[in-house]
Amino acid sequence: MQRRGFAVLPLALAALFVAEVAVFLAVAHAIGGGWALLLLAAFTVAGMALLRREGARGWRAFRAAADQGRPPGPEVTNSLVGLGGALLLAFPGFLTSLAGLLMLVPPLRGFARRGVESFAARRIDPMVAGDLFGPRRVKVRRGDPVEVVVEPEPADRAPERAAAIEGEVIEGEVLR
Repeated sequence: MQRRGFAVLPLALAALFVAEVAVFLAVAHAIGGGWALLLLAAFTVAGMALLRREGARGWRAFRAAADQGRPPGPEVTNSLVGLGGALLLAFPGFLTSLAGLLMLVPPLRGFARRGVESFAARRIDPMVAGDLFGPRRVKVRRGDPVEVVVEPEPADRAPERAAAIEGEVIEGEVLR
């Protein structure tokens, strides 16, 4: 099922190319061909400069989180979104530059970061996601307590395991 996404990629890139050419021609018609080329060059140079800055900033944030013992996931995803925005800005084209600029604006960057975290958390083990991104928020719907049946275990682990399971268990579902 995931291979189907890669089959659509050449079509999406061809459509992006056609759209970029159309937008370039429209901009060139509106402001002139030389100014349109100069504007594209400025976007590309700015994107290349931002690639270096975002990479260094992301590495410093990752190291700081690791040194402080915090989960590095938010810093990693924030820097990935920043690098993605800078890379889109570095590609020649007005549509990709606009998408890159939008990914670098703080409110939209946070929205994109949460999307990347959600995407990653769905595709990796929940325990790894918890270690990477920190504790996840869950919503619990309270219901009737569920009876827990404890199977006998080997004598060396039974007391600690039984103590951990005793008590009320509330049935619920994880919404996020």
